[in-house]
Amino acid sequence: MPISEFRKKKLLYVFHVFFDVNQSGTIDRKDFELAIEKVCTLRGWAPGSNEYKKTFNSMIEIWEGLRQKADSNKDGQVSVEEWATMWDEYSKSPENALEWQTQYMRFMFELEDASGDGSIDVDEFTSVCSCYGLEPTECKEAFIKMSQGKKDVNYGEFEILWKQFFMSEDQQEPGNYIFGKTKF
Repeated sequence: MPISEFRKKKLLYVFHVFFDVNQSGTIDRKDFELAIEKVCTLRGWAPGSNEYKKTFNSMIEIWEGLRQKADSNKDGQVSVEEWATMWDEYSKSPENALEWQTQYMRFMFELEDASGDGSIDVDEFTSVCSCYGLEPTECKEAFIKMSQGKKDVNYGEFEILWKQFFMSEDQQEPGNYIFGKTKF
Protein backbone atom coordinates (compact mmCIF):
# COMPACT_ATOMS: atom_id res chain seq x y z
CA MET A 1 0.00 0.00 0.00
CA PRO A 2 1.49 3.38 -0.95
CA ILE A 3 2.14 6.09 1.62
CA SER A 4 -0.89 8.32 2.15
CA GLU A 5 -0.70 11.98 1.13
CA PHE A 6 -0.92 12.99 4.79
CA ARG A 7 2.03 10.84 5.87
CA LYS A 8 3.99 11.86 2.78
CA LYS A 9 3.53 15.54 3.69
CA LYS A 10 4.82 14.88 7.21
CA LEU A 11 7.84 12.94 5.93
CA LEU A 12 8.70 15.59 3.35
CA TYR A 13 8.38 18.31 5.97
CA VAL A 14 10.98 16.63 8.23
CA PHE A 15 13.17 15.90 5.19
CA HIS A 16 13.21 19.52 4.01
CA VAL A 17 13.25 21.37 7.34
CA PHE A 18 15.35 19.19 9.65
CA PHE A 19 17.57 17.17 7.31
CA ASP A 20 18.12 18.91 3.95
CA VAL A 21 19.69 21.88 5.73
CA ASN A 22 21.43 23.24 2.62
CA GLN A 23 18.22 22.90 0.56
CA SER A 24 19.90 20.84 -2.18
CA GLY A 25 16.98 18.45 -2.59
CA THR A 26 18.88 15.52 -1.09
CA ILE A 27 20.40 14.71 2.30
CA ASP A 28 24.15 14.24 2.52
CA ARG A 29 26.94 14.60 5.06
CA LYS A 30 27.18 18.36 4.43
CA ASP A 31 23.61 18.75 5.72
CA PHE A 32 24.65 17.08 8.96
CA GLU A 33 27.72 19.28 9.28
CA LEU A 34 25.52 22.37 8.85
CA ALA A 35 23.02 20.98 11.39
CA ILE A 36 25.85 20.44 13.88
CA GLU A 37 26.85 24.10 13.53
CA LYS A 38 23.22 25.21 13.93
CA VAL A 39 22.66 23.08 17.05
CA CYS A 40 25.96 24.04 18.68
CA THR A 41 25.40 27.74 17.96
CA LEU A 42 21.90 27.50 19.46
CA ARG A 43 23.32 25.97 22.64
CA GLY A 44 26.45 28.16 22.74
CA TRP A 45 28.84 25.20 22.41
CA ALA A 46 32.18 26.26 20.97
CA PRO A 47 34.11 24.08 18.51
CA GLY A 48 36.39 21.80 20.50
CA SER A 49 34.18 21.78 23.60
CA ASN A 50 32.98 18.43 24.95
CA GLU A 51 29.38 19.25 24.04
CA TYR A 52 30.41 20.16 20.48
CA LYS A 53 32.41 16.93 20.10
CA LYS A 54 29.53 14.84 21.50
CA THR A 55 27.06 16.52 19.13
CA PHE A 56 29.40 16.08 16.17
CA ASN A 57 30.01 12.40 16.89
CA SER A 58 26.33 11.67 17.48
CA MET A 59 25.16 13.48 14.33
CA ILE A 60 27.78 11.83 12.12
CA GLU A 61 26.78 8.40 13.51
CA ILE A 62 23.16 9.26 12.69
CA TRP A 63 24.19 10.29 9.17
CA GLU A 64 26.13 7.06 8.64
CA GLY A 65 23.18 4.97 9.83
CA LEU A 66 20.77 6.89 7.61
CA ARG A 67 23.11 6.62 4.61
CA GLN A 68 23.65 2.89 5.09
CA LYS A 69 19.92 2.16 5.33
CA ALA A 70 18.31 4.65 2.98
CA ASP A 71 20.90 5.35 0.26
CA SER A 72 19.79 2.41 -1.88
CA ASN A 73 21.67 3.54 -5.01
CA LYS A 74 24.87 4.20 -2.99
CA ASP A 75 25.45 7.71 -4.38
CA GLY A 76 26.27 9.24 -0.98
CA GLN A 77 22.93 11.06 -0.80
CA VAL A 78 19.44 10.26 0.39
CA SER A 79 16.70 11.31 -2.02
CA VAL A 80 13.11 12.10 -1.14
CA GLU A 81 12.06 8.71 -2.51
CA GLU A 82 14.70 6.82 -0.51
CA TRP A 83 13.68 8.78 2.62
CA ALA A 84 9.98 8.00 2.23
CA THR A 85 10.65 4.31 1.52
CA MET A 86 12.81 3.97 4.64
CA TRP A 87 10.21 5.59 6.94
CA ASP A 88 7.45 3.54 5.37
CA GLU A 89 9.40 0.41 6.33
CA TYR A 90 9.76 1.83 9.85
CA SER A 91 6.00 2.36 10.11
CA LYS A 92 5.39 -1.32 9.48
CA SER A 93 7.62 -2.39 12.38
CA PRO A 94 8.49 0.50 14.74
CA GLU A 95 9.50 -1.92 17.48
CA ASN A 96 12.41 -2.85 15.19
CA ALA A 97 13.64 0.72 14.70
CA LEU A 98 17.14 1.03 13.34
CA GLU A 99 19.83 2.11 15.77
CA TRP A 100 20.27 5.48 14.04
CA GLN A 101 16.50 6.15 14.21
CA THR A 102 16.49 5.54 17.96
CA GLN A 103 19.67 7.58 18.33
CA TYR A 104 18.10 10.47 16.39
CA MET A 105 14.96 10.34 18.53
CA ARG A 106 17.08 10.47 21.70
CA PHE A 107 19.23 13.25 20.21
CA MET A 108 16.14 15.38 19.47
CA PHE A 109 14.74 14.81 22.94
CA GLU A 110 18.02 15.75 24.61
CA LEU A 111 18.41 18.78 22.34
CA GLU A 112 14.94 20.00 23.25
CA ASP A 113 15.47 19.24 26.96
CA ALA A 114 17.89 22.16 27.34
CA SER A 115 17.57 22.19 31.13
CA GLY A 116 18.44 18.49 31.37
CA ASP A 117 15.56 17.85 33.77
CA GLY A 118 14.19 14.88 31.82
CA SER A 119 11.29 16.69 30.18
CA ILE A 120 10.61 19.23 27.46
CA ASP A 121 8.58 22.36 28.14
CA VAL A 122 7.07 24.81 25.68
CA ASP A 123 10.02 27.23 25.77
CA GLU A 124 12.60 24.50 25.18
CA PHE A 125 10.53 23.04 22.34
CA THR A 126 9.98 26.43 20.73
CA SER A 127 13.66 27.37 20.98
CA VAL A 128 14.76 24.31 19.00
CA CYS A 129 11.97 24.24 16.42
CA SER A 130 12.20 27.97 15.71
CA CYS A 131 15.95 27.72 15.08
CA TYR A 132 14.98 25.63 12.03
CA GLY A 133 12.90 28.52 10.69
CA LEU A 134 9.48 27.78 12.17
CA GLU A 135 7.42 30.61 13.59
CA PRO A 136 7.59 30.62 17.42
CA THR A 137 3.81 31.08 17.69
CA GLU A 138 3.21 27.96 15.59
CA CYS A 139 5.79 26.04 17.67
CA LYS A 140 3.98 26.99 20.87
CA GLU A 141 0.64 25.94 19.41
CA ALA A 142 2.19 22.66 18.25
CA PHE A 143 3.58 22.02 21.73
CA ILE A 144 0.17 22.53 23.34
CA LYS A 145 -1.37 20.06 20.89
CA MET A 146 1.52 17.61 21.24
CA SER A 147 1.54 17.71 25.06
CA GLN A 148 -2.28 17.70 25.15
CA GLY A 149 -2.19 20.78 27.35
CA LYS A 150 0.34 19.40 29.83
CA LYS A 151 3.22 21.54 31.08
CA ASP A 152 5.90 19.20 29.78
CA VAL A 153 6.63 15.95 27.93
CA ASN A 154 8.95 13.28 29.35
CA TYR A 155 11.03 10.82 27.32
CA GLY A 156 8.53 7.96 27.52
CA GLU A 157 5.78 10.24 26.21
CA PHE A 158 8.15 11.60 23.55
CA GLU A 159 8.81 8.04 22.27
CA ILE A 160 5.09 7.43 21.81
CA LEU A 161 4.63 10.79 20.07
CA TRP A 162 7.62 10.07 17.82
CA LYS A 163 6.14 6.78 16.65
CA GLN A 164 2.78 8.45 16.05
CA PHE A 165 4.42 11.06 13.83
CA PHE A 166 6.05 8.52 11.55
CA MET A 167 3.20 5.99 11.54
CA SER A 168 -0.14 7.67 12.08
CA GLU A 169 -2.73 8.38 9.42
CA ASP A 170 -4.94 10.08 12.04
CA GLN A 171 -4.56 13.83 11.62
CA GLN A 172 -5.65 14.40 15.23
CA GLU A 173 -2.88 12.34 16.86
CA PRO A 174 -0.74 14.49 19.19
CA GLY A 175 2.45 13.01 17.73
CA ASN A 176 1.82 14.88 14.47
CA TYR A 177 3.04 18.07 16.17
CA ILE A 178 6.37 16.74 17.47
CA PHE A 179 8.38 18.74 14.89
CA GLY A 180 6.66 22.08 15.60
CA LYS A 181 4.23 22.26 12.70
CA THR A 182 0.47 22.42 13.20
CA LYS A 183 -0.84 21.66 9.69
CA PHE A 184 0.20 19.34 6.87
